[in-house]
Amino acid sequence: MNMIMWLKNIIFSIRIFHILSFIGLVLSFYAVYVRNRSIEDKGYKPFCDINKHISCTKAFRSRHYQTFYFPNTVYGIIYYFIALIMSNRYPHYLFYLSLAVLYPTVYLMYISYIKQKNFCIVCSCIYLINILMPIVTFLLEVR
Repeated sequence: MNMIMWLKNIIFSIRIFHILSFIGLVLSFYAVYVRNRSIEDKGYKPFCDINKHISCTKAFRSRHYQTFYFPNTVYGIIYYFIALIMSNRYPHYLFYLSLAVLYPTVYLMYISYIKQKNFCIVCSCIYLINILMPIVTFLLEVR
C-alpha cells in the first residue's frame, strides 16, 4: 500500500472517531437534559419513552444512574470530550482510552437489559458508540 492510501485510511478512521465522539457527546447531553427535565416536570415524556420496558427515564432515574456521586452521563461527556481532544494530538492512545470504557459499558448494558428489563434507546446508542470506538481505533492502529 502506498503512503497516500495509508494516510487517507488514517484520516478516514479519525473522522469516523470524531463523528462517533460527537454523537456520543450530544447523546450524553441529551440524557442529562431528559433526566433533569423529568425530575422538574413529572408530566414530561421524552420521545424515548415508549412503554414501561422501553424507557429512557426509567434508566436515567434508576439508582445505577450515578457512580461515585456523579451521573454516568457526566463521565460520558468528559470521556467524549477528552477523546475528541486526544484524537487530534495523540491518536495512538485512543485505543487504550476506548478500551477503558468497555467494562463500564458492558456493566451498564447488563444492568439495563437484564436487571431492569428495560431498553433505553439513548443508552443503547451510547453503548453502540462505546463498542464501535475501540474497533475504529484498532483499525487505526493496524493501518
